[in-house]
Amino acid sequence: MPLPVISVAQMREWERVTWAGGQTEQEVIRQAGHAVARRAEAMTKAGDFIVIFAGKGHNGDDAAVASEAIQNREVRLIRVFDPDLVATQLPGIMARKPALIIDGLFGIGLNRPLAYNWIKLIQAINQSGRAILAVDVPSGLNADTGEPLDDAIRATVTLTLGAAKFGMLRPAAWPFVGRLEAASEIGLVPYPFETEIRMILPEDFAGFPPPRPLASHKGTFGHLAIIAGSFGYHGAAVLSARGAQRSQPGLITLFTDEVVYHPVAEQLQSVMVKTWQSDFVLPANCTGLLIGPGLAAPNIPEVVKEACRRLWQESPAAMVVDASALAWLPEGPCPEKAIRVITPHPGEAARLLDFTSADIQEDRALALRQLSKRWCNCYVVLKGHQTMMGRGREEIQVNCSGNPHLAQGGSGDLLAGYLAGLLAQPALQKDASQTIRYAVWEHGAAADALQARRPNWTVEDLEEELGGVIAPRA
Repeated sequence: MPLPVISVAQMREWERVTWAGGQTEQEVIRQAGHAVARRAEAMTKAGDFIVIFAGKGHNGDDAAVASEAIQNREVRLIRVFDPDLVATQLPGIMARKPALIIDGLFGIGLNRPLAYNWIKLIQAINQSGRAILAVDVPSGLNADTGEPLDDAIRATVTLTLGAAKFGMLRPAAWPFVGRLEAASEIGLVPYPFETEIRMILPEDFAGFPPPRPLASHKGTFGHLAIIAGSFGYHGAAVLSARGAQRSQPGLITLFTDEVVYHPVAEQLQSVMVKTWQSDFVLPANCTGLLIGPGLAAPNIPEVVKEACRRLWQESPAAMVVDASALAWLPEGPCPEKAIRVITPHPGEAARLLDFTSADIQEDRALALRQLSKRWCNCYVVLKGHQTMMGRGREEIQVNCSGNPHLAQGGSGDLLAGYLAGLLAQPALQKDASQTIRYAVWEHGAAADALQARRPNWTVEDLEEELGGVIAPRA
């Protein structure tokens, strides 16, 4: 179940409901501390030295429990009541080069600027150059606004507890939050209120995609058509086709510019490659369509743009529109119940809405809803750090898999192909929202798996990894 994204006040109300149901604060603190301990172990290796800075609130209590629960590491717990005293001890502690610092100084209740001595301690921890695991929220960060209260811990990983907080999704918070992860099961009752935004978890995809039926054939899994590639951009067509292959639709037909037909066709074997013609028509059994990767040359024929507009408005096939083709989309109705998906990055979203990229980033949920409303209530994948997905007035989902090394040319082409290949499959069209979420999560998780093994991976490596990460069971 995706994790709710809520305010501090909503978190407090959730806790109140939990205590009223008979659960104790001590038990929740115990479970939270154990979750922190398991994440600390995953970030280190046996025998490593870990330093924990724990404040006087419940955030510090979580960190203190973690200090006792961490196994096979040397752990030093420092309860911080006097930041000046701890600051004098810090050089000696850091001289031992801890493998990890756990930040449990302040929690989500902090809502006023810190005193100068606390700021100096936080800055000294940041300047240590060590990996930092923040408990629930980086100390010094306003969990509602995402703004630092003068300064804040710059975490490598923030393990949010119970639910993500709104401020963690704001661009101002990103340098402090680092990688956002969640410990969802800490003893709280199921979240009892409505929420606009949720954060997807790896275990949401346990057993997905479902096993294929034994008595099946190519037609069972659909036929994806791809319109992609132009002079100077033929690689995007190849990458989108290979991304689609990783999702294993029954058939794939790629239509590309005649001038790049040979370099595209020579790199693909099981994909059928054709050129687009003035009388272009989709295969009769087409169940999915991708338009856009590599259509960036200045002389794209009008027949291709017109095909995009016509198919968007008329085709019953599931359709994904990416990159340059986003600019060709017509406003107005689409076939009832037809699956429509657009995949802009913030710059493309800004051009579509006549905003600036800063406007989009300031309120990405609002931008997503405006895009969906303008283009026939389509699904929107607003790419970037903490990619958002959703449509219309439905709940928005946030993805936190992936890492900055995805910022390579071609990674978006792979995602577009992988997503379209999944949506071309009739069985996966039944819950298009889940399929979209899975594609985005898997793309990021594949990048994370690569990054764990080697720092210099390429998009071609990502192509090999894509689809190979199996979601854990809860």
